[in-house]
Amino acid sequence: MKYKECHDRIKQHEFSGLSLWRGLPAHENDARLSRIVSHLSELCPDSDMSIFTAPGRTELAGNHTDHNNGMVLAAAINLDITAAVAKTQDNKVILHSRGYDAPFIVVLDDLKPHDDEIGTTRALIRGVAVALRNSGYATGGFIAVAESIIPAGSGLSSSAATEVLIACIFNHLYNSGKIDPVTIAICSQFAENNFYKKPCGLMDQIACASGGAVFIDFKDAVKPAVKKIAGVTGFTGYSLFVVLCGGSHADLTNEYASIPKEMKDAALFFKKDSLRSVSERDFLESIALLRKSLSDRALMRALHFFAENKRVAKTVDMLSARMKLEYFGLVKESGSSSWRLLQNCMLPGSPERQNIVLALAVTEAFLGDDGACRVHGGGFTGTIQVYVPEKKARDYVLLMEKLFGEGSVIKLSIREEGAVRIL
Repeated sequence: MKYKECHDRIKQHEFSGLSLWRGLPAHENDARLSRIVSHLSELCPDSDMSIFTAPGRTELAGNHTDHNNGMVLAAAINLDITAAVAKTQDNKVILHSRGYDAPFIVVLDDLKPHDDEIGTTRALIRGVAVALRNSGYATGGFIAVAESIIPAGSGLSSSAATEVLIACIFNHLYNSGKIDPVTIAICSQFAENNFYKKPCGLMDQIACASGGAVFIDFKDAVKPAVKKIAGVTGFTGYSLFVVLCGGSHADLTNEYASIPKEMKDAALFFKKDSLRSVSERDFLESIALLRKSLSDRALMRALHFFAENKRVAKTVDMLSARMKLEYFGLVKESGSSSWRLLQNCMLPGSPERQNIVLALAVTEAFLGDDGACRVHGGGFTGTIQVYVPEKKARDYVLLMEKLFGEGSVIKLSIREEGAVRIL
């Protein structure tokens, strides 16, 4: 589709009513779409263009269970990265992203890891291309102009959304859209682990690629079982928020890596690769011996895994049955376990700055028995997740923004669609 037709369809508000962006101001999203297609038309005025979008994700249950073959419940959200894209014939990816002075350029003839690209968008592009080719799929050149509304470092998986977006573009431009969401997710995780060099599980990528609320069982990490829970948009009378508590996930790679490592160290005692293959009973019977070689923190993190993994299955049942009070009770249990056992609610060695712990304590005092909160995502800093009665939502936002700054409280909606081509 040429620029004029695309621009006219945006002006006619053709996309503003899509459930992709439920709850967001339509005029702001139309303006974003207009910016990216106008920029792309300046870069390649006579080209056909397409529009792609990939959502961020929110973790609903299963805090740090995926990397040990556990179970999780996650959902795609209405905050996303959207890109206008034109196909090219030069085997080169050029990605312009709002907020960056220079484009990210990757020549697809060279698909070896580059040390100077670690932690950059170029590493994600190159890694996704390698993974797709290794899986038997085609890649090729394109120019894209992207704009993200997922706050960086917020725990809403901006990096996974970027990887999945790149894979989705390759899927539709060069593979007729035939690559399934789980394969897209696996290729995206490969890029993050091996090129971006950040250890991560597969939950974020599957949620971003699949859309909706999804139950994922990683017992078979190669072919995880994925089940969408139909029609989940939340609980009537409650708003879902994340609170940005300050700090960023960007420099916490070592802290994140310590969690799967310590859990897997416990599994190795039993000659297993992950805690999913260890029975809780065997673990408890051997805990005295384990303590001779592992830290107490590692043991507590293993105990968190066993309890949290069982809790995920219960949470899925409660969400599917729309049993609000029981669901909120499990959310609270998860948050307590992350705080006490997993210990990802504060930075080790920084007792004077406890952003997440403070946010949770203030939120619990505000909510009383009505609603729930927990640490969200990777933890240490970043965000908490909160279910607030709608009648108290405005007061909650005012309270937390006084504490953490204007714009720190973000209302989320669950998005049914995953990574898709909308034009």
